Order: sequence, then structure tokens, then C-alpha cells
Amino acid sequence: MGPAPAEPFATLPMERVRVGFVGVGGMGTNHVNQFLKCEGVDVVAVCDIREAHAERASKMIQDSGQPAPTLYTRGERDFERLCAEEDLDLILTATPWRWHVPVCVAAMKNGKHAATEVPAAVTIDECWQLVENAEKHHKHCVMMENACYDRAEMMCLNMVRQGLLGEVLHGECGYLHDLRGVKFSDGGEGLWRREHATKRNGNLYPTHGLGPVAQCMNINRGDRFDYLVSMSSPSRGLQLWQQEHLPPDDPRRSEKYVLGDVNVSLIKTVNGRTIYLVHDTNLPRPYSRIHMLQGTRGILRKWPVARVHIEGRGPAHGWEELDQYYEEFEHPLWKSEEVKQANGGHGGMDFLEDYRLIQCLRQGVPTDMDVYDAAAWSAICEASERSVANRSRPVDIPDFTRGRWKTNLPLGIVEA
Repeated sequence: MGPAPAEPFATLPMERVRVGFVGVGGMGTNHVNQFLKCEGVDVVAVCDIREAHAERASKMIQDSGQPAPTLYTRGERDFERLCAEEDLDLILTATPWRWHVPVCVAAMKNGKHAATEVPAAVTIDECWQLVENAEKHHKHCVMMENACYDRAEMMCLNMVRQGLLGEVLHGECGYLHDLRGVKFSDGGEGLWRREHATKRNGNLYPTHGLGPVAQCMNINRGDRFDYLVSMSSPSRGLQLWQQEHLPPDDPRRSEKYVLGDVNVSLIKTVNGRTIYLVHDTNLPRPYSRIHMLQGTRGILRKWPVARVHIEGRGPAHGWEELDQYYEEFEHPLWKSEEVKQANGGHGGMDFLEDYRLIQCLRQGVPTDMDVYDAAAWSAICEASERSVANRSRPVDIPDFTRGRWKTNLPLGIVEA
């Protein structure tokens, strides 16, 4: 393919952004709600295999004062008709994982920008499909990683950019969330997410924890993932849940699972940094994404207690509360009136990720996260599975930028 484009991709500014949604269940409906709060957005079309979901989204759109959207509800592939027939700027998908790439590729082939829930892709081949189509059709393909817009993570990025931690050498992150009830539910993700545990063993959901750490480490913008090693614990949690919570005649009691309850992956970057990444969703535990950064001048951590130690600033060998740093190092976007007035959506970060995407399109500037981020962060899925299957041997992570990571500038601190 040759190297990626020399400059970050951007389009001409748009006065208004015409949007279509594919998949308006839980997260899709949340995105519709957040987009309707953004200035300059017209929600034109909605696609879902459940007509009731599409009608629910249509009512939200009309209640906001916009015309009724065109609905596409003729089955799993009706998104292809939406992509081909509608005059849109952007299509966002919040479908089960296996549909993320097909929807994004259909959008780009039909001249629309694409945005997808996480992970953007399940396999490395799918990651390349996103990169190749984004470059071929000159379209954005953005993974909507809301954790990159959480308040603490954004302040940490600001602190890193201002040099408080010195050179960042190591990070720890993950997605540690008891999802047993969700996976066995009769609706939503329970209809499809558990199936992955019957076939795959690795880190199936890396981007919530990895994305913010990757931004702080300038991945694809001065450094890149080189390789990883990965190993998984035994698989026990889902088996215990099915036996203890499901009635004797429930067919789900006979399912077999291969997904290890805890997957641990170690990532090495080309510049020598290290990342400890965990996936733990089948066991009883409080929620955590860890978010720890260790630098030559200090360390910070968000979970289980948000604390920081900066050499020469706080007590020697002692922690300070991370909250004490907001007054001085709050990210400018979290000071904006738009975010202050937003409500719902994981404390505001969902609104901010949608607001920023629309803002970038309307201003004609590069998006905060691009297709190379979507590919690199999502590639951890298959890379970890391959390492687990081969006695934790190292697995190379592709350079989706094909060398441009050496000259790409780090993500800056965006002013409100």
C-alpha cells in the first residue's frame, strides 16, 4: 500500500452534518440523544432490525424538533440500502461487533464518513479493511471510544502534555467489569455478546482502557505498538453463573465457554514503553479501567482510588488525591459550557465524544481519533487470541500507518 498519507485526513468544513444511525438499541439510542444536543446536526435516517427500536429513535428525533427520519427495518443488511440511497455525511453504527466493519465499509464505499462503537473490528484483516477503504475513498473512519473523553483521563493527558510525569515509560489499563448479568440477559448485548465467549480466548474488549493510555504514549504519533504476549486464566465464571442462575430447562445451560475469565496482555512499543492490559468480565468484581501511568517524574492512577505522586511537588513517597489537580490541570474541553450543560451518557463523556466528532467535521479539521487508532487499538483482539493459542508467544502488531507514526504529531490539547 505504501505509506499512509503524509498529513492527517480532514475534509472541507460542513455547515451542517447529516447523520444516519445503524443500530439504535442501548448505545445507539444514547448516541442519537447526544447528537441531538449538538449544534449543526440533522438526523436523517435510522436503521435497525427491530422496527420498535427505529420508531423509538424516530420519536426522539421528532420530539427534538427535527423532521421524521427515513426508517430502514427490512432485515440485517438493510443498512446497505441506507448507505446507497440516503444523502448523508456520516453514518454511525452501534450494532453487535460482527457488523461494525460491514457497516463502515458500506458507508465509505457510498461516499459517507463512518463512525463505529467499540471495538472497531474483531480481526486484523478487518482492521486493514477499514484502513484501506478510508484511504481509498478519502473518508473518516472513527471509533467512538468514549473513555478517551472521561474527565480524569483527559486531565491526565493534559498533565502528560505539560510534562508533570516526565517521560511516560509504562501504563496499566484494562476493562474489568462484571458483565455476567448482561451476557445472560434476554435482551441487548445478552443476545450476542456471550456467543463470543464460546469461540474466542483473549482480550475481546481492549479499547476502553487502552485508548487513553495510547494517547498519552503518542501511539501512531511518535511511537507505535510493536508486539504483545498474552495469557488467559481458566474459564469458570460463566459456567458457574449458568448453573446457579438459569432454570434446569434453559438451553443456555448446555453452552460451553473457552474465554478465560482473566486475560493479561503485555504490549511493547517500538520506543520501548510497556503496557499491561487486562480483560476481566466474567467474575464478581467492582468496575475498573485501572488507568495508571508511570513516568520519570511521577505516577498517577485512577482506580481503585484516584491518586497521584509528582516528584518535588507532593509529599515525599506519599500520594495526593487526584481531585486536587483539577483546578490547575482540568482539560479545557471539560471547562466548556457545552459539557457543563450536558447530562447523562456516562457522566458527560458520551456527549463530549459525539460533540467533538461533529465539531471536527464542521470545522474541517482532523478528528481526535482516526482510522489508524481504530485499527491499532482493535488489532489487540486477534493478536491476544493468537498469543494465547500459542503458549503466549509474541505476536507482532501491524503498523497500520506504514511508517507515518514517525512523523505524525502527538494529539494536542484542544481548547474549548
